[in-house]
Amino acid sequence: MQPVTIERIGTTAAPADLRDLANLLVDAVDSNAGVSFLGGLTEGEAEAWWRSVLASSSERAIILIARDAEGIVGTVTLQPSWAPNQPHRADVGKLIVHRRARRRGIARALMHALEQAASAGGFTLLLLDTRKGDHPERLYASMGWVRVGEVPGFALNPDGTLCDTVFYYKELVRDRE
Repeated sequence: MQPVTIERIGTTAAPADLRDLANLLVDAVDSNAGVSFLGGLTEGEAEAWWRSVLASSSERAIILIARDAEGIVGTVTLQPSWAPNQPHRADVGKLIVHRRARRRGIARALMHALEQAASAGGFTLLLLDTRKGDHPERLYASMGWVRVGEVPGFALNPDGTLCDTVFYYKELVRDRE
């Protein structure tokens, strides 16, 4: 197995990283993962979406990537709440691992690194949602995330079928470094 490094990227990314992120998103959609996109997503559309996310993210946003010798194999994002009365809260999204790199602990490593970075950034409450019955449910439960409930028919899968969505939260202890 190739070693994987996790790093934070900012509002700008190298063209090769944008291509890798686009490829990662298209791979997720092509495998019918519940990542907010419908089937038929092109690499150009995915790259434009990533470019927009990077350019519009707040200073407190956190975007992590996992990289091996072949390029980016995973990502996870944290977007702070927009509400002035919620500076302590953020939403986790786009936990994606490329099919070629799954079953290597990359999703767990990304989530662990994101939780650490979120805590260091002053966030004490994280929220996320995931498709009911998917592998991430087991991951989140094993990492101490609390299941709040589910909403039937909340979103569409990439293939256009309805899916139920499960919501989780996790309280973080702020780093005192």
